[in-house]
Amino acid sequence: MMMFKSTLKSELSEFYLLREASRSESTLAHDRGTLMVFDEHLTRNGIAGKELSEETVYGWMRSLNVGGRTLANKAVLIRLFARYLNSVGISAFVPEIPKYAKDYVPYLFSDDELKRIFESADNIQIVGWRASCPHMQIEFPMVLRMLCGCGLRISETLSLRVRDVDLEGGILSVKHAKGDKQRLVPMHTSLSALLQQYCLAMGLMGKPDSPLFPSAAGDVPMQTYVARDKFKQILRDTGITLKEKAKRERGPCLHCFRHVFAFKSFAQAERAGRPVDDSVPFLSTYLGHENLNETAMYLKFSSDLFPEALERFEVYTADVFPEGHSYEED
Repeated sequence: MMMFKSTLKSELSEFYLLREASRSESTLAHDRGTLMVFDEHLTRNGIAGKELSEETVYGWMRSLNVGGRTLANKAVLIRLFARYLNSVGISAFVPEIPKYAKDYVPYLFSDDELKRIFESADNIQIVGWRASCPHMQIEFPMVLRMLCGCGLRISETLSLRVRDVDLEGGILSVKHAKGDKQRLVPMHTSLSALLQQYCLAMGLMGKPDSPLFPSAAGDVPMQTYVARDKFKQILRDTGITLKEKAKRERGPCLHCFRHVFAFKSFAQAERAGRPVDDSVPFLSTYLGHENLNETAMYLKFSSDLFPEALERFEVYTADVFPEGHSYEED
């Protein structure tokens, strides 16, 4: 049970329990942090009545030292809490969600950088990693190829079980996507063949309940922090870094493979003569996005490696994506 202390502690606990019944662990982690900070604000400012005023809500939002997108996400949760209060007979102000500039710029790996990354992964030194993942030298190269070849999130990749992989049909069943959504992800035939070789090497055939990327515990998948730490080591070994990073520009990380996948998919569609605005809905569904706005940020990249593609994409996307927020309210 969450340990809230403010005058609305009972309502905060009940609201969180409702969220807990239907939300993913990553979403709940965000909810816990936001609600605890909100509760602390109510306590610290001596809010005593069973109500939620406009002054209280916006005062809390002004007290947060966070970026625009983060503030918008937190405001979404407090809107939902305010609606919950109103539903149980407690007067609560429902705030507007603040607008923010969508100026996030991801890092895009070049073909040369991808080559160096995979070469480094294929020659992993397992010293110091055997305790958590004894088969790291087999697993991690496959993890990276799944990220790059399917545009998966790292959490989606590591949560896969053997039963979620149709090697004959080349289809992945992603059952624990962002927001606890599910989707089917087709693979290229070359990736399916490689994944079959991986399963044979790992002895996973005939073990449907086994994690596709098991840790030393066997029935527990590789942890996300392990994958991130190993990738940081590969970036150091290959000398891939983003010096003098611009504001809001993300440095190289595992999530960048998802951007590489999206970029290359758009480029391939364009070369095949398909306008990007025709391809967007399909790619948006493939990536598991809620809406086209969420897909729009995958057309933003900071790189002088593909200037012609960038220029074409800017022309194509000028009128494709409507203006608006890129957060979700559920």
